[in-house]
Amino acid sequence: MPQEFESTPSKSEAREAREARRLALYWQRSRRLSLVLLLVWAVVTFGGTYFARDLSFNFFGWPFSFWLAGQGALLVYCLIVAYHAYAMRRLDEVSQSEES
Repeated sequence: MPQEFESTPSKSEAREAREARRLALYWQRSRRLSLVLLLVWAVVTFGGTYFARDLSFNFFGWPFSFWLAGQGALLVYCLIVAYHAYAMRRLDEVSQSEES
């Protein structure tokens, strides 16, 4: 009776499988970061606007609701962009180090 041998993956197939898992993990982390930052953006934009009338105190001589809409939200948006750039750079570096 002929003996059947189990097929073992070659080195290139194993390397391709590791690369596919690494890329899938990279994109999963990238999407999660984007979704979290998008959620922060939505809360700042819509939450701040919705509750602006309840914020009726002066802040640096202006009503806080005016300051929040005119300045505070823009600062948060800039922080979101800066953090996204920082986090993606770190994610890219980790991904590149795992590749090596």
